[in-house]
Amino acid sequence: MSQVPIAPDIFTWPADKPQLIGTQCEACGAITFPKQSSCPRCGRTEMRERLLPSRGTLVTWTTQEFLPKEPYASGETEQTFKPFGVGLVQLGDEIRVEARLTESDPSKLRFGMEMELVVIPFRREADGTEVVTFAFAPCS
Repeated sequence: MSQVPIAPDIFTWPADKPQLIGTQCEACGAITFPKQSSCPRCGRTEMRERLLPSRGTLVTWTTQEFLPKEPYASGETEQTFKPFGVGLVQLGDEIRVEARLTESDPSKLRFGMEMELVVIPFRREADGTEVVTFAFAPCS
């Protein structure tokens, strides 16, 4: 079975230790995710690719309890949808990233817990190709 990322240039894949792909402004140092062609802070276009830390801390979270509207394209229906966690993860001193969480039970999540970037299945195409996306999982 082949696997493809949900979008190009979002995270390194395939990789034993995946990392998110962001950019850093060479003029002011601002870091962005996902990649951007111009800086949201100073407006300059001198952006270079930057791999972001794969570990961080959970700042806040919620649970997605209903099937999101388009353009969400998981292939799920109202009947097959499974709730998932969504959180804001602080990656070092660099950036906060909103992302899917592998844990959706609020009793198993806590402020400041260490999280690690993982790649998870998102949907399967008609030809059998598995589309994968990134998420953060609690560190064991």
